[in-house]
Amino acid sequence: MNQDQPLSSSEQTDLTRRSFLKRSSVVAAGAAVASSFPFVINSSAQEDGKPIRIGLVGCGGRGTGAAGNALSSAKNVQIVALADLFKDRLDSCRENLKKQGVEIPDDRCFVGFDAYQKLLALSDINYVILATMPHFRHIHLRAAVEAGKNVFMEKPVAVDGPGIRSVIESGEMAKQKGLSIVAGTQRRHQPDYQDTIKRLQDGAIGDILVGRAYWNGSELWHHGRNADWSEMEYQCRNWYYFTWLCGDHIVEQHVHNLDVMNWVMGAHPIKASGMGGRQVRTDPKYGHIFDHFAVEYEYANGARMFSQCRQHDNCEDNISEAVIGVNGTSNCHTSIKPKNGAEWKFTGKNKNGYVQEHADLIAAIRAEKPVNEARQVAESTLTAIMGRESAYSGHSVTWDEMLNSNVRLGPETYSFEVQPPHAAVAIPGKYKMA
Repeated sequence: MNQDQPLSSSEQTDLTRRSFLKRSSVVAAGAAVASSFPFVINSSAQEDGKPIRIGLVGCGGRGTGAAGNALSSAKNVQIVALADLFKDRLDSCRENLKKQGVEIPDDRCFVGFDAYQKLLALSDINYVILATMPHFRHIHLRAAVEAGKNVFMEKPVAVDGPGIRSVIESGEMAKQKGLSIVAGTQRRHQPDYQDTIKRLQDGAIGDILVGRAYWNGSELWHHGRNADWSEMEYQCRNWYYFTWLCGDHIVEQHVHNLDVMNWVMGAHPIKASGMGGRQVRTDPKYGHIFDHFAVEYEYANGARMFSQCRQHDNCEDNISEAVIGVNGTSNCHTSIKPKNGAEWKFTGKNKNGYVQEHADLIAAIRAEKPVNEARQVAESTLTAIMGRESAYSGHSVTWDEMLNSNVRLGPETYSFEVQPPHAAVAIPGKYKMA
């Protein structure tokens, strides 16, 4: 069975957590994690095709950047509506777009927890960008697919097991409807990674024995606290530091590197054993996320992948991936070094992945050849969640446990008056796995 084939209506109805796990294991080396696109589309030939009318949900830095990337990716593309939780953030995005010659009228600007629903109700939108806090991604994806929209969604796509299952189900629903979904794992749209990883999968260095994935970088933003904000507003404005909103930085940021490893391996890991903590970023303003993780992942074929991610200032940075095979090594995107023979280097013309991911999605829509990255990004996100839960708890965590978990992070309802869930910094040995 090809993992990219749409489920029949009966399979869709019967898709349980356990049946999905069995199906995913059978095709662990299948096409969904092997390549973003099983066919070739000439993007330039499609530039003057079907008009693309985009609604942006999430007007922060990444959402505003994604809107600009989409506008520059092809011709006959418009941003026609905006939605965000906060008016000031929407206004900033709107002003940025105005400088690029894009005017969004008042009646197409929506604010609040239900803003996405109002935007999705606009019938002329055929492409939505989902760039809000990761907690809401699976909710917005489901609503977008139900509304019949093609989707570009930022990573990660969930923060817990129930969210992952929702993304998988929405991806299958999109296949039934002939809709396209592309995720913000931009390395999958860069020729250097595509060419190198195809060669690795074709056996350039034999079976992969060991991989490593690093995102060791600096601290990120913090927006402070305003006396007028409720606790819910404070957490939403500083969402990066609350696990229920962001998933922790191993999920929100390091998912990029973990996605590359799953792509190379042609599978997801079956177990994670990790550690981590808060050594530098200890002020209570930083919520309850860790500032460093180290995780060992095990794949079904026995291969191991060693993962590190860290957010500390004034330290050596390392954002990279690499693998060791029976017959050589590779950095996964520009170089392959066989044990016997000359080093191969990528010499082609590379592309800006942040732009190309939109170009590929637009080309797929115009060619009426739907693409769907929901499953592969869901698997990479769950890989990161496994690492987080292992480090938080101090115990090994399996794929089965995480995929089948019924623990949902976050409140049941959303408003600025709702008290967000109380959570403390996880203490290994005391924290109970989600």
